Amino acid sequence: MKKIECVIMDWAGTAVDYGCFAPVAAFLKAFGEVGITVTMEEARRPMGMAKIDHIRELFKLPGVTEQFQKLYNRLWTEEDVVAMNREFEKYLFASLQEYTTPIPGVIETISELKKAGIKIGSTTGYTRAMMDVVLPGLDGFGVLKQLREQEGKVPKVMPGAAAKGYTTDNCVTPDGLPAGRPQPFMIYKNMTDLNVPSVTSVVKYGDTIADIKEGVNAGVWTVGVILGSNEMGLTQEETEKLPSDELNKRMAAVRKRMYMAGAHYVVNSIAELPEIIEIINHKIN
Repeated sequence: MKKIECVIMDWAGTAVDYGCFAPVAAFLKAFGEVGITVTMEEARRPMGMAKIDHIRELFKLPGVTEQFQKLYNRLWTEEDVVAMNREFEKYLFASLQEYTTPIPGVIETISELKKAGIKIGSTTGYTRAMMDVVLPGLDGFGVLKQLREQEGKVPKVMPGAAAKGYTTDNCVTPDGLPAGRPQPFMIYKNMTDLNVPSVTSVVKYGDTIADIKEGVNAGVWTVGVILGSNEMGLTQEETEKLPSDELNKRMAAVRKRMYMAGAHYVVNSIAELPEIIEIINHKIN
């Protein structure tokens, strides 16, 4: 009997960091530092891509290109992209540990899937060095803290997702692969690492359009999530305070974008994922 053997999760906005705020804040600060205004909506649009690719997409925005030309009397170059990526990483690393709290329902649902024998992989737009901050349990946290103290740097250090109860069986970053999202290579690497031979047995689960396209390009079952997502772009408190008619309107808009990007299913929250997997299992048999 065929069945789903593996769920490949995204991280920020899907598993941790409700609303996907860590990278957004860092993008805005990095561009603002050189006098360029990027709106939050613009910063969110390419979310899910490898971060240097994301920055390149932001530079391509007509408004950003125009601002750059006015400031520097020239067109931006790849050197500017690389320099901006360095600034972005500086701001992101300074705050990333504050954004490793699992989104409500994630720990419980992933635990349920693991008990059912489903392997949990993951892909991300973060680099390996960034994930070394996001991932650690208490042991990794202790090592990180010790390294910081040895370097004479003692900023606020907090444990990562594992220490807060969320772990995956595998984590693949864009480092060393031909490309990150929306290309499918991180999904294929997860399948290789976890010994999952068929795309029919894989679900990709994520909160961005890049996640959806990654899953579609890999040929796996693709599920988008709305609440807590980058596409919604709201904190949990903002979501809870929003009038129901406005919340439903925004959720419907996100759902439509994800289906138009090719999602097989779109759920409100991860609590619906086990039921979706049951439906898929029925379809493939």
